[in-house]
Amino acid sequence: MSAIAASPTISGTASALRRLYFVRFAFAIVWALVMFTTASQLGPVAVALLVIYPLFDVAAAIVDARATRATGSPALLYVNVAVSLITAVGVAVACASGIPAVLRVWGAWAVVAGLVQLIVGVTRRKMGGQWPMIISGGVSVLAGASFVAGASAANPTLINAAGYAIPGGIFFLISALRLGRAAKGN
Repeated sequence: MSAIAASPTISGTASALRRLYFVRFAFAIVWALVMFTTASQLGPVAVALLVIYPLFDVAAAIVDARATRATGSPALLYVNVAVSLITAVGVAVACASGIPAVLRVWGAWAVVAGLVQLIVGVTRRKMGGQWPMIISGGVSVLAGASFVAGASAANPTLINAAGYAIPGGIFFLISALRLGRAAKGN
């Protein structure tokens, strides 16, 4: 059982993060389901989805930074904003070169974003509900490395990139549910 400080600042931050995490869960699941239908080739829908995902991450990191300003430094979240913006551009450019190039960019992003998520989760442990974020960050690092390695496969595919969003979404859901206590000030 974890002890959660019942301060209004933590309660408000936890409530804002909880809402954000529910939105991130829904987005990840819908994105993955649509991506699975287009992952066999780099058509216009797949390209759009591959660019939209890191852009959504930018928006989520900005919302997160604003919501958590009172409880800690948002510096790492702004690093995530920059990395995700660069990734959106990088993925758009890589799409012209094919799936292996996309997987390399996507993998590098997953590694860096995963490290940021892991570190942010560790710094927020006292708030509660962050173990899923810590685990998700670690999984993202490993998945990113597998994307980079998979880019050299004989017939690389985007299926794993689509599948990447599902566990991440589930971790956001679990964290949102766990943040319920902190949001209520218990």
